[in-house]
Amino acid sequence: MKAVIGDTVIAEAPVEDLIKIEGNWYFPPSSVNSDLLEKSPTPYTCPWKGECQYFSVKTDAGLLQDRAWSYPHPYPTAFDRVGKDFSDYVAFWKEVQVVE
Repeated sequence: MKAVIGDTVIAEAPVEDLIKIEGNWYFPPSSVNSDLLEKSPTPYTCPWKGECQYFSVKTDAGLLQDRAWSYPHPYPTAFDRVGKDFSDYVAFWKEVQVVE
């Protein structure tokens, strides 16, 4: 699976390495091109996953604010709900498409 914007691949990993949570594919941190992400100060805490870290995605056209996110330190109870540890896995939003 790939997370892409235009012709740029932001993340790529076999589907068995991804985790699907609430309809979003989460990519393992090692599969993400971190050079294309910039930490965002946008705050958010999910009631069951914990504190979220948003990222803006760097593109040729500029920065797309808060189009990626991860949970650096999810609540331990979230691991039971998801079935595995998803710490630092990255999911994407809007213009970033996840394709096979």
